[in-house]
Amino acid sequence: MNNSLEELKTTLKPYRYTKKKNVTIIDSTSGSFVIKEKINDKVKKAYNYLLSRNFDYFPKLAEENREDVNVFEYIEELPEPSDQKAQDLIDLVSLLHNKTTYYKEITQDKYNEIYENLKNNILYTKNYYDNLYNLKINEIYPSPSTYLLLRNIYKIFAALDYASDLLDNWYESTKDDLKERVAFIHNNLELDHFLKSDKGYLISWEKSKIDSPILDLITFYQHEYLNLDFETIIKRYLKNYPLKENELNLFYIVISIPPLITLDKEEYLNTKDIRIRLDYIFKTETLIKNLTTTSGDK
Repeated sequence: MNNSLEELKTTLKPYRYTKKKNVTIIDSTSGSFVIKEKINDKVKKAYNYLLSRNFDYFPKLAEENREDVNVFEYIEELPEPSDQKAQDLIDLVSLLHNKTTYYKEITQDKYNEIYENLKNNILYTKNYYDNLYNLKINEIYPSPSTYLLLRNIYKIFAALDYASDLLDNWYESTKDDLKERVAFIHNNLELDHFLKSDKGYLISWEKSKIDSPILDLITFYQHEYLNLDFETIIKRYLKNYPLKENELNLFYIVISIPPLITLDKEEYLNTKDIRIRLDYIFKTETLIKNLTTTSGDK
């Protein structure tokens, strides 16, 4: 990347550099550009495919033939409240899914694989918390973090039971459906990967691929659950891109599996981390309850 930056200094004659996270912004007399290390060739391939589907909501590549960096046009972002930005993002994601959706034939092995992977994940998480509970339950003077965990651990096991039961139901109702709906997914959604200017732009396409559209919802939720009202976001998405029952249930299953809690930091940080992970469980439970209640009322 350093070699390419030196070459770009010669060709673009920049007058200012700005380092922002994992990119470098170059301002020059010929314009402003974003320089990002090239991880793989997915960006160019994604752009070509998306253009073929009349989807052009991404920063253009200013130079396409560099081996170690991607050079993008710079997008001047307009200030926007987080909730409004999230709504604009989910509108764009639903458009992406609508424009790239198709059905492909699969075998029952695909459902077996999904079922076994998720079941193993649930069992591993349950065993992890069983061991953690047995390790901490006999402490005579538990620390604040331990007390917080033990007081709420029933919620963790309830979430795991819910995910396990719903997974069994999902498998029984889905295993004979040998056509799967897929779309081109961004696969790295978070608020920082959406820019609003003259229109919306999605950035950071290095993980993009063809897969189930619910993966974008899962990623977005797991990145931003603390910051946004996801009931409004998911309902907005469903209005634009209705999910089938089996897709929505799979979304519920995956987000219901609690993240692992570790107690390997200073006490303050342990307590803070537990509180954040418990918030995930409480928010997820409320989200699913409200979405399923709304769906059932229709």
